[in-house]
Amino acid sequence: MAAAGQGGKGAPARGVIVRARAADAVRGVLHNGQRLEEALDYSDLGRSDRALLRELATGTVRWAIRLRAVLDDLLERPLPRRETEVEALLLVGLYQLGHTGIPPYAAVSATVGALSKGKAWARRLVNGVLRRFGRERDQRLATADARSAAVAQAHPEWLVTALEAAYPDAWQGVLAANNTPPPLTLRVSGDRQAYLGELAEAGVEAEPHPLVDTAVTLGEFRAVASLPGFTEGRASVQDAAAQLAAPLMAPRPGDRVLDACTAPGGKLAHLLTLASELEVTALDADPGRMDRTRATLERTGVAPCSLVTGDAARPEAWWDGDPFDRILIDAPCSGTGVIRRHPDIKHLRRAEDLRPMRDRQQAMLEALWPLLRPGGKLLYVTCSVLPEENSERVAALQTAHPEAVAEPLPQDWGRPAGPGRQILPGEAGMDGFFYARLRKEAPA
Repeated sequence: MAAAGQGGKGAPARGVIVRARAADAVRGVLHNGQRLEEALDYSDLGRSDRALLRELATGTVRWAIRLRAVLDDLLERPLPRRETEVEALLLVGLYQLGHTGIPPYAAVSATVGALSKGKAWARRLVNGVLRRFGRERDQRLATADARSAAVAQAHPEWLVTALEAAYPDAWQGVLAANNTPPPLTLRVSGDRQAYLGELAEAGVEAEPHPLVDTAVTLGEFRAVASLPGFTEGRASVQDAAAQLAAPLMAPRPGDRVLDACTAPGGKLAHLLTLASELEVTALDADPGRMDRTRATLERTGVAPCSLVTGDAARPEAWWDGDPFDRILIDAPCSGTGVIRRHPDIKHLRRAEDLRPMRDRQQAMLEALWPLLRPGGKLLYVTCSVLPEENSERVAALQTAHPEAVAEPLPQDWGRPAGPGRQILPGEAGMDGFFYARLRKEAPA
């Protein structure tokens, strides 16, 4: 796939454009704090070039911490801070030479050619650095890796320290999983075996997930709109770990349900298929993200529900006073369980971000717990692997509310984590998710 942008008439020009856009996206993440998906520009590119652009940008962002260490060692003197374009192109070039099968001559030529007109002075520098790395690749990588586990595995030091403290037996596996591109997983509405047959007829390699009976894992990336039944809502992109949420809610016909952080609506759409006549309030604080929820519901064609824009930590602004039988809190979090899908998290998250996040999570739990009917159940979910966002938050709620009783969860996935269970990235091919389910005991 990576070399596709080099073949055919006119390919060198396209290859240069792809490298320039990859560098722009990398610079957007590393220097401007953009999310990678927002920084990528696919306009006017064909399918193979789009795939190459995504590979180069995502891979460079994934390995940027390690690649920067290599670059520091290769440069005779540091680049001026303002030369972010040159740095980004060097990183994209190093990624191609160190992590892909693109022929070195093509990688170097297209990367040098991607320098803008105002950076002609840097052509010799970029060419020399990349060619030297090509000759000394193994030695240069080994030198960088010897600095620390954080550099070798391309993670920020604060996160490596936190993972090692939380998972002394598994932290290295988490780092490795975060650096492994994830599979494309679908949630299937209806007969999964029949849908697998449809995929096979369409020439799409896929297999059923072993632990989640609605999940199908594809053997390779495909444009989702081309998949059988996708536009009709019979299949949705959703990691297998995320597909556990709706069944764990265990809604009963007629239940009054609150989905407190609903966007983009994947768990909501799943939930609405599990029981009849549910009275669902779907809440989100961001009007723009609520539009994505509407689009999800329209595509999947599930039962209607009430969409409300509001702050989950301030129910007095939107709650009608009628208690809920089920509450889902898919809490905003660090996203440290989905780094393999979103490697920009390595660069966009800081250790100092955790305190306001955990304060927000606790505020939501405290605000919504009183809205649960006695005998009702609250499911707390994050895509984090950090205990301070997960088990510690639920334990704090239990300390303040003795009537909050943790229910046992299935033991065929994840590991015990205080009152809940934690899935680590890569386990059974899943993203990192935390789940805890609390039942409100009726007053004695």
